[in-house]
Amino acid sequence: MPFRSILFDGSDAEPTAGSTTGGDVVVDLHLDEIVAAMTAGREAYDLGPIFLTRLRDVVTVAYRHDVFRDLERPEVRGAVTSFAARMRTMRGHATRAARVRYRHERARWHLAAAAAYVAAVVSLADDLARAEPRSTGLRGLEAHLAGVVGSPGFAALRADTDRVRAGLDAVTYRLQVSGPRVTVSACEDEPDYGAEVLDAFEKFRQGAPREHAFRLPVGGDLNHVEGAILERVARLHPGPFGDLDAHVAAHADVVDGTIARFDREVQFYLGYLELVERLRDAGLPFCYPEVATRPPTTHADGAFDLALALTLVPEGGAVVPNSFRLEDPERIVVVTGPNQGGKTTFSRMVGQVHHLAAIGGLVPGTAAGVALVDGIFTHFEREEDAENLSGKLEDDLRRIHAILAEATARSLVVMNESFSSTTPTDALLLNRAVLGTVVERGMLCVTVTFLDELASLGPATVSMVGAVDPADPGRRTFRVERRPADGLAYALAIAEKHRLTRASVAERLAR
Repeated sequence: MPFRSILFDGSDAEPTAGSTTGGDVVVDLHLDEIVAAMTAGREAYDLGPIFLTRLRDVVTVAYRHDVFRDLERPEVRGAVTSFAARMRTMRGHATRAARVRYRHERARWHLAAAAAYVAAVVSLADDLARAEPRSTGLRGLEAHLAGVVGSPGFAALRADTDRVRAGLDAVTYRLQVSGPRVTVSACEDEPDYGAEVLDAFEKFRQGAPREHAFRLPVGGDLNHVEGAILERVARLHPGPFGDLDAHVAAHADVVDGTIARFDREVQFYLGYLELVERLRDAGLPFCYPEVATRPPTTHADGAFDLALALTLVPEGGAVVPNSFRLEDPERIVVVTGPNQGGKTTFSRMVGQVHHLAAIGGLVPGTAAGVALVDGIFTHFEREEDAENLSGKLEDDLRRIHAILAEATARSLVVMNESFSSTTPTDALLLNRAVLGTVVERGMLCVTVTFLDELASLGPATVSMVGAVDPADPGRRTFRVERRPADGLAYALAIAEKHRLTRASVAERLAR
């Protein structure tokens, strides 16, 4: 099957717009921060849609995993990054060609763009052949490059570009500047006095000469004087400049569409791996998850909130890993525990792991095996909007109704303190109804709550609790442990609200 994309196996249709994660989910799970970190410096490639579009089958996930593994090899990564740099140069030349005023200047930048493109394609073909990639994707690209390089059209482009450049390099002319007048004339044969000058000064030599190399500054676009000079030089040398015009006409669109697509798509892998390696250098683990449409077990070991890690690591902060596991018939993780104990961070981490797995990427943790979800939905507590006349509870109900109307048996729902605006009795009733629907449809769900009763609704429910230091119950460990709810979450929340915790009381007594 012909190679067409480094992101999608040729046997699979690409995901539709409905597969894109957006709206509240991106913000609630801090995916916007993760995508921003992975695409920093790559804004020109418009990679956001790739990072937010979930895959629909495990074959394409495996396809991307293999490409990632290839790109973790220095020889393969070096070939691709060198190609990407040459393609950026090519686009810069092409952009300049479209911007400048003078015809010959424009044609010369077009020639430079063609030369950069030829160098990029030939080098990548040669470098990949030496690196011997193992993934289906990069082997397919290698075969496509071989076909392009061996095609008559590319051979003509390559030969014409070399010939025209050589012709222009041989152009010589004489400039005579007299006041405001500049005269351009042919460069006639003149004696070279260089050898005589060197011989005359040889008797003054004192030791080895010092190197005085320097770079001439590269100016901007030609001004009107330079443009006029170039026009007169072209008249003096109609052959090379005629060839330049012919090159532009013959090779107006030199870039192969599949290669141009690869140039953009491969930035997804490069940006992803750069972030992963930065955090690996800080001691944080990443792994390739095992992904299945409906696995008997959904789990991640030693995982962490990636967005939080991006904030903590540069500041030297410690990242606390956590794990989760659901085995049939388990479908729901109910997280309870004290405020500021890492419950919401844990729920975000579960959502992030499933999203990153669904785009075919590595996930935070030492090992993971997750479901390939067809949708991720979040229902996080929202600040009350004064302009929203429906009220907070009604707004919560509308949002959860929309989620349940769209979610399927292959979806993941992440809930954070849902219905907290109402009484504990009503909140318990509403949460039970929602979780009952989750169980009935077989969805996956993680919910953060103060309602300990939700942690024991039945065999589909798993209880996890935000832990505290046994020696100092006021100190959170940010560990979330699988064990029965202790019944203190709501009481502790009330105590904190009224400043009646041990730490708060001790603080007041000390005054």
